[in-house]
Amino acid sequence: MLNLILKTAKKLQVEAVAMSGSRTDTKVQKDEFQDYDVVYIVDDFDNLTSDLSWLNQFGKRIIEQHNVLEHRHLYLMLFEDGNRIDLTLCPKDHIQEWVDSEAGFTVLEDEKGLFVHYFPSPQRYWTSPASQTDFEKACNEFWWVSAYVVKGICRKQLLYATDHLYGICQQELLKVLAWQVANDRGRVDIGKNYKYLFNYLPAEKEKQFSNLLDFSSLEKITQSLFATMKLFHQEAQSLANKMGFDYDKEVGEKMIEYAEERLSNH
Repeated sequence: MLNLILKTAKKLQVEAVAMSGSRTDTKVQKDEFQDYDVVYIVDDFDNLTSDLSWLNQFGKRIIEQHNVLEHRHLYLMLFEDGNRIDLTLCPKDHIQEWVDSEAGFTVLEDEKGLFVHYFPSPQRYWTSPASQTDFEKACNEFWWVSAYVVKGICRKQLLYATDHLYGICQQELLKVLAWQVANDRGRVDIGKNYKYLFNYLPAEKEKQFSNLLDFSSLEKITQSLFATMKLFHQEAQSLANKMGFDYDKEVGEKMIEYAEERLSNH
């Protein structure tokens, strides 16, 4: 597939080719689901985006998506043989735009040295210790949105409750856990969507968080909410003690009480 990507680039007279994503990250375990995240730096952007028949050179596609990203176009393609290419077409005047969107990359072809002045940003997914303001915002967001989860459960709106619980509350919990790691270790690479976070934490912490992820019924969502609230309250206090932050324990206790009162009969 990589040979095909380079061969196609040559046919199209692409100026330079680079690859990003998991295939350039030595820490990532290799498997059949790794995409080929590739950028073609081009001079004839308008011609290539107006007639996409050249995409057929990569093979038969099961499904695809075409997206416009500022000055770039992104073509996501899943092929019948299981390979997937996420191919970006980028005008050569906007290389920095692509570089800024990636955590790292490897140059595959660049005869004119277009990438010479551009450097990857491997620390894109690194987390730093929190400030008092960061911490206060996270705590306020967590406890405020927990009331939406309660409302969703009471109204028997499973999707609404799940979306707020996982999509917001548990993301704030992950943020606090990442700050715990950053406090202990300094700036660390937690990866996209926190995928490396639990590499830095005790095994029981990952198990504890995994147990929160059963949203299969309103009863399970309710259990998850209370466990999430309890864990957030515990971790927020721990981080506040370590960092010398102010943490309003009373707000957490009152929100847990609020949830218990309203969900006692659900």
